[in-house]
Formats: sequence, structure tokens, C-alpha cells
Amino acid sequence: MKAFLGTGLLGANFVKAMLQKGDQVQVWNRTSSKAKALENDGAKAFGNSVDAVKNADVIHLTLKDDSTVDEVLEAASSGFKPGVTIIDHTTTSAKGAIERTASWKAKGFTYLHAPVFMGPPNALESTGNMLVSGNQEVIEKWLPELSKMTGKVINFGPEEGKAAAIKLVGNLFLISLNAGLADVLALAKALAIPATDIASLFESWNPGAGVPARFNKILTGDFTKPSWELDMARKDAGLMLQAANEEGVKLNVLPAVISEMDRWIANGYGGNDWSIIAKDNL
Repeated sequence: MKAFLGTGLLGANFVKAMLQKGDQVQVWNRTSSKAKALENDGAKAFGNSVDAVKNADVIHLTLKDDSTVDEVLEAASSGFKPGVTIIDHTTTSAKGAIERTASWKAKGFTYLHAPVFMGPPNALESTGNMLVSGNQEVIEKWLPELSKMTGKVINFGPEEGKAAAIKLVGNLFLISLNAGLADVLALAKALAIPATDIASLFESWNPGAGVPARFNKILTGDFTKPSWELDMARKDAGLMLQAANEEGVKLNVLPAVISEMDRWIANGYGGNDWSIIAKDNL
């Protein structure tokens, strides 16, 4: 028997996928109607989290944040089966994941943090990526369970909280990407380029494909063999900012990048590869 606490878009589709695989799942959500709706798929919904976790061998979570996870687990704990395993897919702080692992172990329970790079469609299709770290015996035991939920489980080793930290790093990239795309649309607007033309560009030219190579180049710490000189990148950035300013269009990301470019150029690195702006973080 499984329990699932938190049946929003992601959690609900995790539950549906479990049910499709023949699992019995007891569900709870603060907004009870979201849990109740899953009864149409074969789940058993409860209005009380304590009842939802009774007799469950494993409890999955997809909640909002650290405080919500702590609150929900504490409220449900009187219904925990002795020795139950809690698998938390919530994006939380690394510190919170470490503290929960230790505190629930002290109470006789297993807590495993397993955040995901998965949207609701991935959860339903059992595709995407799930991250884990910590006690390797625990991970090995639950790997078959986790593998059924996702396309790939990435194990980052024995360090507690590392999976949580890497999830935050990955989400930072996604946020930065989205912010960058907002600037792209803003510049296109300033230059009177239809967004559909930009979409066509990305269909033919995928800059994302170069991310691994670019990141590995940065990691070498050698910026003396430029593929794009910082001076030239700064020149282009200036043209972008000028075009946006002339049309009264605000760019959010580029001004901060320009400031960092100017700092490195002022220190004599204009002839280096433009990715030198990342050097201080190596």
C-alpha cells in the first residue's frame, strides 16, 4: 500500500501513473477536492492525512516548501506504520532535507529526498529525471520503486542534501533561461521582429545544444582561446541595449550581464573568451 500526500498537478499525475501500474494508493491534499477527484482513477481519498498514511509501506510527498513538508509530516505522523519510508519529491532547501533525514531516522523512520526535473506530463508518462543522494543502502532498496516513476534516476552519492542542492542549481538555470527568453522577446519587439520569426529561428538553430560544451569550456578555467571575444560580445550587447532603449523597451537580464562584462574589460580581459565572466565562481 502506498500513500501520497500532495495531489496538485505533479502529485496527481504521479498517483495516476501508480494506479495505472496496478498500485493501491491512498491520497490526501489540503484542498480535499483535488484528492477526491483521484478516486475516479482508483485512488482512495481521505480528508485527514493521518488516515491517508495508515497501513502504507511508503509515503510519497509533493508539497510546496520546507515548512509545508515539516507541517504535513508532523500532522500525519501518528498514522505512520512502524519503520515506514517517506520519499519526498518536493523542491526544498538542502539544509531542510538534511535535517529531515536525521530527525525522522531518530524517530525510527526513513526519509529520502528525491526531487525531480519533471512536469505533470512527465509524471503521468513516467519520464524525466529524479535526483537522489544520501544513504546508498536506502537508495538501492527503493531504486526499483523510483525507477518506475521516472525515465532516469540520477544518484549523486552518499552526501545528504546534495540532491536538494543540485535541484536548486538546475532550477536556477531554468529561471535564468526563462528570463533570457523574456529579454529575447523584448528585443524582438524593439526591432519589430514578430515572435513567430524567433520561434522559426529556434526550430533551425538550437543554442541549448551547446550548453554542455560551453559549461565544460568554462570549467577548464582557460579563457585565452576565445571563440567569441569579450570585447565583441560587449559590442553586440551594447547594440541590443541601444535598440531596446530607443523603443522604450525594458531588458531585465542584459544590463546586469553588461555590468559584469564591463568589469572584466576594465581589468584587461577584453581579448579573452566572453565566458570569462564566470571565472570568479570556479
